[in-house]
Amino acid sequence: MRSETIEVQGHIIDSLILPRVLDEILSHEGTFEILDVDIGQRRQDPSRARIRVMAPDDEHLESILTAVRTHGAEVPGEGDVQLAPAPCDGVFPEGFYVTTNYPARIRCQGRWIEVEHPRMDCGLRVDPEAGRAETAKFGQVRAGDCFVIGGRGVHVMPPARGRERNVFEFMSSDVSSEKPKRAIIREIAGQMRQARAEGKKILLVGGPAIVHTGAVPAVVALIEAGYVDRLFAGNALAVHDIEYALLGTSLGVSLENALASEEGHEHHIRAINAIRRAGGIRQAVESGLLRSGIMHACIRHGVEMVLAGSIRDDGPLPEVITDTLAAQKRMLALTDNTGVALMVATALHSIATGNLLPVTTRIVCVDINQAVITKLADRGSFQTVGLVTDVGLFFEELLTHLREPQ
Repeated sequence: MRSETIEVQGHIIDSLILPRVLDEILSHEGTFEILDVDIGQRRQDPSRARIRVMAPDDEHLESILTAVRTHGAEVPGEGDVQLAPAPCDGVFPEGFYVTTNYPARIRCQGRWIEVEHPRMDCGLRVDPEAGRAETAKFGQVRAGDCFVIGGRGVHVMPPARGRERNVFEFMSSDVSSEKPKRAIIREIAGQMRQARAEGKKILLVGGPAIVHTGAVPAVVALIEAGYVDRLFAGNALAVHDIEYALLGTSLGVSLENALASEEGHEHHIRAINAIRRAGGIRQAVESGLLRSGIMHACIRHGVEMVLAGSIRDDGPLPEVITDTLAAQKRMLALTDNTGVALMVATALHSIATGNLLPVTTRIVCVDINQAVITKLADRGSFQTVGLVTDVGLFFEELLTHLREPQ
């Protein structure tokens, strides 16, 4: 029987960290003995527990320690991280540490270093001379870069539950369609105001249903009011927004009377051709060809955009990045300092963006399909608040609350 003593501290009771650690031990075929526990007497007081972990062999013990570290457990006095060089571009060294989206720090050369850009599913690149540690995806790995291997010397810091309960926090626990949506959207509006007041960015990740459901005027109003700083989308959102601006339809259906237009199936292709002839979206705006819509508002108000392509795209529009790694690199550069991310009616872009954001970013996922919200949360972005509703109605309600006097 092998054993090791671990410690967990912080808000380990009300944030359910302690029961999660104990559950990890049991699920990895280990047993435990709680040596001592000191529970805070008031809500703001931290708690601390010291636990002896027992496993049948070294392999099981190491798997337990790896699992409990993701919940913030530490092995006292375990020393510095172990480092190994990347063997070549795009390849991590064997046994590399895989990150979570929690804030973290590492112990290197006897001192603690905060990890920059906490993101899930990355390696931890370390520059011992500069005293820096950062997450890196496969495409960012260069031969000879030093990466953390194993979990020794890594301290993950799971976020504690807030001292004050609110609707936003409470409703992140499920994705039922039977929610008090008005109260939740009011709270989302409050979070967006707070993010703007703190100088943080608001990111909109959107799908073409934003256009199909008639939400373009509301989204444009949000942009004009300064509540959208960045936009991540695909070719489709931009194409159908431009189709609506130029021809009054989306997928050939009039958004005024919901009737299909004659030869409407050609409209999105003609819209793409018009923009390609102009040289791009910006050129179409500057020439006066494109005079309304989300793309027009983004250009006019300096919203930074990433349009990432897919194999099924028509065209695509000139601004669409068809190299997946190039699009991911651009998205990585634009996720820093994001306070609130609105992910609306797009499964793949929402999940892709969720993988790039730290747990401290508020994520709001809105979709008519409950499975999209569940999948995003299951991928690790559990801080997501999900709303199962029509996205057009969501934006109208959100705009109403943002316009309320404070």
